[in-house]
Amino acid sequence: MKYSSTFSSSPCLLFIFLMIFFNSATATRFNIPRLSPIGGTILQELSGTVLQSHHSEHYKTFYYKQTLDHFNYRPESYSTFRQRYVINFKYWGGANASAPIFAYLGAEAPLDGDITAIGFLTDNAARFNALLVYIEHRYYGKSIPFGSREEALKNASTLGYFNSAQAIADYAEILIHVKKKYQAEDSPVIVVGGSYGGMLASWFRLKYPHVALGALASSAPILYFDNITPQDGYFSIVTKDFREASETCYQTIRDSWSEIDKVASQLDGLSTLSKKFKTCNPLKTTSELKNYLENIYASAAQYNQPPRYPVTVVCGGIDGEAFGSDILSKIFAGVVAYRGNRSCYVNATTNLSETTVGWSWQTCSEMVIPIGIENNTMFQADPFVLSEFINKCRAIYGVSPRPHWVTTYYGGHDIKLILQRFGSNIIFSNGLRDPYSSGGVLENISDSIVAVHTVNGSHCLDILPANKSSDPDWLVKQRKIEVEIIEGWIAKYYADLKALNY
Repeated sequence: MKYSSTFSSSPCLLFIFLMIFFNSATATRFNIPRLSPIGGTILQELSGTVLQSHHSEHYKTFYYKQTLDHFNYRPESYSTFRQRYVINFKYWGGANASAPIFAYLGAEAPLDGDITAIGFLTDNAARFNALLVYIEHRYYGKSIPFGSREEALKNASTLGYFNSAQAIADYAEILIHVKKKYQAEDSPVIVVGGSYGGMLASWFRLKYPHVALGALASSAPILYFDNITPQDGYFSIVTKDFREASETCYQTIRDSWSEIDKVASQLDGLSTLSKKFKTCNPLKTTSELKNYLENIYASAAQYNQPPRYPVTVVCGGIDGEAFGSDILSKIFAGVVAYRGNRSCYVNATTNLSETTVGWSWQTCSEMVIPIGIENNTMFQADPFVLSEFINKCRAIYGVSPRPHWVTTYYGGHDIKLILQRFGSNIIFSNGLRDPYSSGGVLENISDSIVAVHTVNGSHCLDILPANKSSDPDWLVKQRKIEVEIIEGWIAKYYADLKALNY
């Protein structure tokens, strides 16, 4: 059967179509939970406002003339676009000292928010006398090929250059350029990334060991591809987090789905549910409500970090019965506890962010993370069916996903057997309360490809800014271990460099 896309000439139609998909009942799971170090606090369309903060004097923005296609020699492959990167020179010991370079690899969002939200680089720059480089991912923020976002998102032909292999090749070009520009050829590079960016960091070290000495890959679910990880791994951990917080909360959530169906089946049931949950617009299906609640619980678990601990906040609302003792009143109380007092909830009219649009393409092409729900969680069963997922992606973009390409290009199967004698200098850090840790590397692969995890940690918590007043001891210890490992890599590099120069 031949599939065609209706979006070959209008990105606006793409936005509309995605809105329909994200807000309607679907036969299979289509929304793969966002991979982001900073969760729901994504700063959209900042236009550089972060760089105008009180730290702005230490940062300088540059644009690199980047190659559109690194892997072909067709004339169009030589097209270029402006790719943004930012450098903080404040702490650098200089090229003469071969002082290190810490490079943050941007992911599926504009770079602006990451510069202040990712604290690991600035927290440790003085200790290492490091130059800090932040590189924006192609197709996000101000790093847009084809001259405009509208043109870049026009169809699958222009989106076809939007993938991880092109992205890490971009990073290699820019880092080589930076080292040459500042005569820092002997400065070791440590790449840092979180979530999808953590995957990029680990893959960068494997693909470009001549550019990066090592990688810190925080909360990088590199094993959540090609059925290496069971599809229910993510929501099993969400369930575990809530059950550990409160058995009664867990049970209320588990019972709520059938209660929603029961109310919806009654006369004017959707209207009743709309009033109960103060929806911004009348509910058209129960899936609108269920997806909203599911996203709250998943986000609370994924970003269950101190000092707020959102899972505890949600369960405090549910168990507190502020709006009544029936099941749905308890659930609504959990929503209010998590979201705060608002005029309405659930289906507010919003604009799709560039991150939502970009991540949709990435998951429909390369980043096929098969997250589903089976019968062993607090959620209703909702399995990931690959054939249906492929059909939906074809309907949107006119091309099929490649669900096996990540493991073909980067590996993943039998990872310890393969990497223990091949790779080196990668830290895979995880918090075991993060649902994405189910697809992470949780055991040491070798002496230098190591897993550092905490029982109570959440998504990318180790690379967020340190907070002396609220960080628990286990988090302080985790970061200390990571820093000491990196110090060891750099010390060995300097010893090798010295030996070669004699």
